[in-house]
Amino acid sequence: MIYPSNFENKIQFSEIRSLLKGYCLSQLGKDKVDAMGFSDNAERINTALKQTREFRRMQEETDDFPLQFFFDMRESIKRIRIEGTHLEENEIFDLRRSLDTVAGIVRFLNRSDDDGNFDYPTLHDLTEGVLTFPDLIRRIDQILDKYGKIKDTASPRLAEIRTQLRKAEGSVSRTLYSILHAAQSEGLVDKDVTPTLRDGRLVVPIAPAMKRRIKGIVHDESSTGKTVFVEPTEVVEANNRIRELEADERREIIVILTEFTKLVRPHVDDIVNAYRMLAEVDFIRARAEFAQLTGGIEPEVSAKPVVDWITAKHPLLWLALKKQEKPIVPLDIMLTRDRHILIISGPNAGGKSVCLKTVGLLQYMLQCGLSIPVSERSKVGIFSDIMIDIGDEQSIENDLSTYSSHLLNMKNMMRQSGEHTLLLIDEFGTGTEPQIGGAMAEAVLNQFVKKHAWGVITTHYQNLKHYADSHDGIANGAMLYDRHEMRPLFQLAIGQPGSSFAIEIARKTGIPDEVIREASDIVGSDYIQSDKYLQDIVRDKRYWENKRQNVHQREKDLEKTIAKYEDEIRELDRKRKEILRQAKEQAQELLKESNRNIENTIREIRECQAEKEETKRLREELKAFKEDVNEIDTKSADDLIEKKMRQIMERKERREKRKKEKKENAANPATSTSQLLSGGALVSSAPTNPTTSPLQTFKAGDTVRMRGLTTVGRVESVEGKEATVVFGDVRTKVKTSRLEHTTKTPESTLPPTFGISRETRQTIDSHKLNFHQDLDVRGMRGDEALNAVQHFIDDAILVGMSRVRILHGKGNGILRQLIRQYLQSVPNVTQCKDEHVQFGGAGITVVDF
Repeated sequence: MIYPSNFENKIQFSEIRSLLKGYCLSQLGKDKVDAMGFSDNAERINTALKQTREFRRMQEETDDFPLQFFFDMRESIKRIRIEGTHLEENEIFDLRRSLDTVAGIVRFLNRSDDDGNFDYPTLHDLTEGVLTFPDLIRRIDQILDKYGKIKDTASPRLAEIRTQLRKAEGSVSRTLYSILHAAQSEGLVDKDVTPTLRDGRLVVPIAPAMKRRIKGIVHDESSTGKTVFVEPTEVVEANNRIRELEADERREIIVILTEFTKLVRPHVDDIVNAYRMLAEVDFIRARAEFAQLTGGIEPEVSAKPVVDWITAKHPLLWLALKKQEKPIVPLDIMLTRDRHILIISGPNAGGKSVCLKTVGLLQYMLQCGLSIPVSERSKVGIFSDIMIDIGDEQSIENDLSTYSSHLLNMKNMMRQSGEHTLLLIDEFGTGTEPQIGGAMAEAVLNQFVKKHAWGVITTHYQNLKHYADSHDGIANGAMLYDRHEMRPLFQLAIGQPGSSFAIEIARKTGIPDEVIREASDIVGSDYIQSDKYLQDIVRDKRYWENKRQNVHQREKDLEKTIAKYEDEIRELDRKRKEILRQAKEQAQELLKESNRNIENTIREIRECQAEKEETKRLREELKAFKEDVNEIDTKSADDLIEKKMRQIMERKERREKRKKEKKENAANPATSTSQLLSGGALVSSAPTNPTTSPLQTFKAGDTVRMRGLTTVGRVESVEGKEATVVFGDVRTKVKTSRLEHTTKTPESTLPPTFGISRETRQTIDSHKLNFHQDLDVRGMRGDEALNAVQHFIDDAILVGMSRVRILHGKGNGILRQLIRQYLQSVPNVTQCKDEHVQFGGAGITVVDF
């Protein structure tokens, strides 16, 4: 129940309706806005909010939802229930376009994923029982052209009539032109005159003085009387024939329209039902646009009274201040079972009434199924009744004074209020002598407390402030005021009463100090002191509240910083493990290559009849190196890794020492077998090429190989201590210290079975010719988009692209996140980032290779 009858005007809800109507696409939606009303059914309210929430999400995610041709054809469709009636051409044309929109909406809302889950389940429920009419649409397309006019082919009879009509009109036109040319040659008619149409008949315009020179019928004359329109005798019969054919044409069109209407008549109820769905969609869209305009959200509504609002804003006030580029002070308000009535006090023009109207408007909007501008952390519920007493209700006709009207409202509230009632009372108890008014207000308030009613009440009465402090179920609230700058802050502080700042405001307005002192003496020092103490309490609370907010903000900043560092630590740990894993794989590959070289060396030692001890030592060193590589686990702790690396370095030093000893003993070069390189890489020590030395130099064209490897390459260029070497089909940069000269001829590093065939090369060339640098995945589901991106990236790498772009749209960022996660796992991708804001911004990802 809503009380009083002009409730919507008092809380400015009628202006909300006007804004909603402005977003409707048709009268269908506007009628729904007019029918919108207060509801205490939590399930119905939550459904309306879910519809708005899904539509807003749909607007962000897609751009192909049908929103054109929202025509209201309900009255026309209902009219044809009567036999013998028919739809006109323009009505059929609007029917065809609107039915096509209905079909498009049904198809869109029936979309689902592979598991059968609908993309927008609450909106999908709107299509339940809604039929589409493809047969009617096809029949209309046979009757009407793309401009909504009856086609010649709508029926054989119509085609025949129109053929005869065109012939007759052509004959009349030719006859008229011949008559006109003859009259022009005789000077009866001006040279620039052409035949014209009057009352559906072709006539010749001539001067009044010449009208008897041309035989025929005068049909009309101009408003100035300087021109008359004559139908020559020669074309009278032909014009009559044209009129007969036009009448035949109209009769045949009516036959066609009547026959089509017979096809529509059995489906009247189903079509009207489809228009109800269309109206609901229009209404939901208007609610979504309004929510976007006012920054509203769609909270989960509890079935019981709950008021715990954070940063609530009066939508109309916010829009008005926004136009003036002024900020709005949000409202934080909480009512509980233990404190279900809030008494707000404070200075005049301090925002008490705005606070009251904000509560009333937002609660009413919520129970009408509209989004409300509050924080997402807010909690909301519903009330069965909302009663309001705002403004001057005096009536001369009903012999009611201001105070009488207030008392009448209080009587109705006390009689009908309960634990599911929300009371909104402005300037409680005013309108009569303050002492008795305050006493009556206190007594009425006591009744509200006994009935467990919820409410927000504004007052200036001191006794009501004391009552709130000494009774359960009531809380004091104050609208804050800056004493130093003498201006209201429009902030609500719950927990203590507010001062009216009457003395300070009077002093600011220029009231003489003598008058202020006299007023202070009249009211008494106790009142002045209590008001002063109240102001000090408000000031201190404001100070500590600011402190609390600063501490809370710093705690949030600290939590963000800690979370950031933890993420960075996890990322560093992941990268470290990945690097160790790759290093282990590279070491194992190098070990396999080195193993072959060692076997060759041992074979050569045996062929040279070397000592068995030397051979045994070489194998033990190789076995130790394998163990060192295998023990470097990607899950090992840092200290274990350092220990293993230190052991490897110690073995390296021992090998270096033995190497020096072997160089001193040059008597038996065959015994100079293998040495381990720095970092544990094993290389062949077969008879060394005399050109290999630490001081050797390289130039372009030299034939080289990497120390310890058999693959031969050719130097392409040398830059300082690095050289670019081509090994078969691979070009790489290598430090010159790792190269040695060789006399072998370079060959491909790929075995013959891995050579690139002519067909493969043709395939790669074809990909290069047909490859496009942009990929559009907007509108795809996540798995479809990822599959398309994988093939796209593979092709980009294959053809050697350095940069490509992926268009995924903004929306909620889901596609963007999935694609970015995949791109980060591709080794060839060096960077992925947002496109420049002028070319798409976050809706496009630029990928560099």
